[in-house]
Amino acid sequence: MSVTIVVARARNGAIGRDGGLPWRLSADMKHFKAVTMGSAMVMGRRTFESLPGRLPGRRHIVLTRDPNWRVDGAESARTVDEALALARGEPVTVIGGVEIIALFLPCADAVELTEVHGEPEADTFMPAFDTAEWREASREDHPDCSFVRLERRAPPPSSP
Repeated sequence: MSVTIVVARARNGAIGRDGGLPWRLSADMKHFKAVTMGSAMVMGRRTFESLPGRLPGRRHIVLTRDPNWRVDGAESARTVDEALALARGEPVTVIGGVEIIALFLPCADAVELTEVHGEPEADTFMPAFDTAEWREASREDHPDCSFVRLERRAPPPSSP
């Protein structure tokens, strides 16, 4: 099963502000849709609640500490292993928040990174990760952002 982190990050490491994105980029929204379509999207509860609704063509797996959390149209998991098991071999895209990204980085084999060309004010920043473990597989530059696919140099540890 492939696990891909999908994240947009500004030059200053910013990924969020006040529970949302600190920018509005049409190209980024289109890219997000393209790379998550047909996948089992894994996210934290706050990220799920920030969505405008269920995103068509994708499963919603919500990682939460609350064992009683239930919402129609979403599956809940309490651990990384449980979320991966719920994916049942489908490609997994991890879309946030910051704690969820940090939890899944060790088992991810790719990062779909939107590099936002700016330094907006933010209250949420991308977790650190060892860039030596990753290689740039592709890059597509646009005026406001660049779409970069990073692939792990060595396979991540086995997952269920």
